[in-house]
Amino acid sequence: MTQQWLLGLMSGTSMDGIDVALIKSDGEEVFEQGPTHSLLYTTEQRAQLESVMGASKETTEAEEALTYWHNDAVHQLLQKEALKYSDIELVGFHGQTTFHDPARGITKQIGDGALLSKLCGIPVVNDFRSADVAAGGEGAPFAPLYHQALARDLNKPIVVLNIGGVSNITYLGPNGFVLACDTGPGNGLLDDWIFKHFGKSMDEDGRIASSGKVDQAALTKMLDNPFFSLDPPKSLDRYDFSSEYVQGLSPEDGAATLTAFTAVVNTKVLSYLPQVPEKWLVTGGGRHNPVLMDALREGLKTSVDPVENVGWDGDALEAQAFAFLAKRSQLGLPLSLPSTTKVPDPCLGGVLHAA
Repeated sequence: MTQQWLLGLMSGTSMDGIDVALIKSDGEEVFEQGPTHSLLYTTEQRAQLESVMGASKETTEAEEALTYWHNDAVHQLLQKEALKYSDIELVGFHGQTTFHDPARGITKQIGDGALLSKLCGIPVVNDFRSADVAAGGEGAPFAPLYHQALARDLNKPIVVLNIGGVSNITYLGPNGFVLACDTGPGNGLLDDWIFKHFGKSMDEDGRIASSGKVDQAALTKMLDNPFFSLDPPKSLDRYDFSSEYVQGLSPEDGAATLTAFTAVVNTKVLSYLPQVPEKWLVTGGGRHNPVLMDALREGLKTSVDPVENVGWDGDALEAQAFAFLAKRSQLGLPLSLPSTTKVPDPCLGGVLHAA
């Protein structure tokens, strides 16, 4: 019998939409990376999600709506690729993170796994992070074991850098060693700034930042944060940092300074890595920003390339990761390690909802 697809769903901290991706995997090796699809949020949908961000917000209505949007995204991919629901073995449904504070033992992702399973008639795994946090882990980042599986034949050491709303890295060393952490803001602060001043969702091609100047005083203040002196593993909420120090700047200078901030926070992590990486592979929306990529190359003094250079799909990588983790959850394999989330022992996770 032909192996069925695993389907992963991701709605990240940038809140720009839902990524859907298919892979074939046994939870340890990745045999095939399949079709992908993205469903972009409307302004109204994004506003509904933004309205429930925070520890104490009522999320029932938004959670149901989000789940229906994810079902729409699944349907669109299957329709586009002329696939049937029966072609899918399992769905990994990350949901939307609305609050993340592991120091208080809290991580909250909305998304109704039981409802999604009922809607699409496929078993669904969701709630990936809470077991890790309950066991004393950071609950993030959660893609490192997938990065490790994809990179099994690449020369080490390398770093996979994900620049979404938040930035995080996976360091892959020789002999299967993996280390991971959030490094600081990704696109979140910049995207919010661009939307506020220009009504756009992002600084396309870094054009706005390239027309401004980095304010070194503001940059220094933003870097004066205790988070940067913490040893990895460590994690962040999207709203742990703010743009308060650039508020007095012109829109262009603010964009330039926030772009530089994202670049610098990722160079600062170098001192915590066991060896200097031979290569940095960049995934997430940040890899499309040439100003940011040039700043990373200048700061890291090494090869910094989009993950497409090694045949990966940077727009789908996180969605693929949750398809992979859903399979691992189903098989009772760990989703996180002491070196990826600071959890005391390799940690299982995820909740399976039978169709």
